This record gives sequence, C-alpha cells and structure tokens, in this order.
Amino acid sequence: MNAGNLDGVLLVNKPRGITSHDVVAQLRSLLGIKKIGHVGTLDPMATGLLIILIGRTTKISQYLVDLSKGYAGTMTLGISTDSHDMEGMILETHEVKNITIEILKSLANEFLGDQYQIPPMFSAKKVNGQKLYELARKGRTIDREPQFIHIDTFDIDNLHDNKANFFVHCTKGTYVRTLVNDFGIRLKCGAHLSQLCRTTIGDFSVNDALTMEEINQTSIFELSKRLIPAYDVVPSQIIW
Repeated sequence: MNAGNLDGVLLVNKPRGITSHDVVAQLRSLLGIKKIGHVGTLDPMATGLLIILIGRTTKISQYLVDLSKGYAGTMTLGISTDSHDMEGMILETHEVKNITIEILKSLANEFLGDQYQIPPMFSAKKVNGQKLYELARKGRTIDREPQFIHIDTFDIDNLHDNKANFFVHCTKGTYVRTLVNDFGIRLKCGAHLSQLCRTTIGDFSVNDALTMEEINQTSIFELSKRLIPAYDVVPSQIIW
C-alpha cells in the first residue's frame, strides 16, 4: 500500500518532551506525506491524546477544534512558577500547612461552571501577531484579554507529599496549568502543574491511541487499518 493514499484520523499518544508539531514532522518523514496536521496543541511537558489528520482529512480540522477535553494531572502545592508548570522559573515557595484532601475537593468545586481565564504569558496565543511566549522570554508581560471557558469536572482524588492528583473536563482553550496556578492562589500557598496527560478529546480516548514507538514499528498497511475515516467523524457532505 502506498502511504500517499492514506486518508483519515490517527489517534496518537504524544510522549513527553516533544511538541505537537514535532509529532507531525516525524509522521511526515515516516510516511512521506506532507499533508498532515493536528488538532489541539499539547505543551512539550504534557503527554496524551493528539488527533492527527492525514491527507484530505486535514480539511475537517475546523469541525474538531471546539471539542471538549479531559485531562489527568498532578499539581505540586507550595511552589508557584512563571509558566505555571514545572518547567518555569520558581517565583515563590510557601510552607504547606493544614491542607487536607477535603479542603482541596471543596475548593475544586468552586472552579466549576462558566468563567473567564486569563491566558498565561508562556503560551502560543498571539496578541497583535506575536506569540505571548516570545514576549515572556524577553521578560515582557502584557495585558491579555480574559477568555471564556467552562469547567464541567474538577476532581481531586489523592494528596501525598504536597502533590495532588486531579482530573479536569473542560472546554477548548482552557489552560490547565493556569487553572492549577489560580487554585494555588486561592489556597494561599501557591501551586504549579507537575504532570499532565490529555485523556479525551470529545468522544476520542487516549486508550485508543498509538504511541510513536508503535507507529514506527507498524507497517503502512496495518497503520491504514487504524485510521478513522473522515465520514465517521463529521457528516460526509462537508468532507470534500
């Protein structure tokens, strides 16, 4: 089978340490196909579900960008960073006292529903044509317009050594690391995101995704059988 004939949606479990664009670049090189894109960017430190569109299926990206997303993560209490995650510069440290999982669960419930979130400076969001992280790396901070988001679920299920595991289900455009930072502010001890895995995008699950290692070890023929046809994702009349 010719890789150039591939069309469809491929679910990839992105590893830590590479960008979403890196995944696309690796697939283009492996398959010899230029027409490959992705839906929903993941930070390099994050792992999990990345929707890859191959061939003519790249045309349906606009119908997938608004899908809600689910994340499983870990936050570290007592330390806040400029990027709101473990890769940033430490801004403040505080002793964590008298914080129980019951307190965390109760506070998490207050973050549910409609709200506005200010995008972090360390993000790829563009303001006046420039990516915010490019300004942040120069030490600049500018005003950002709050973005409307909705959080359906924010569950804390474990607390040990100042690290709390959580699950979030939210609308597109939600910065989970900023949610964690805001959570730490409310706790008055600070917090940052130390681990994150995207588990779902709409009805798609990371449990059905292939790792990059598996993709590299899979033949083109076998890979073609793992592709989800575009007509199973969006109405056929809007595909081509």
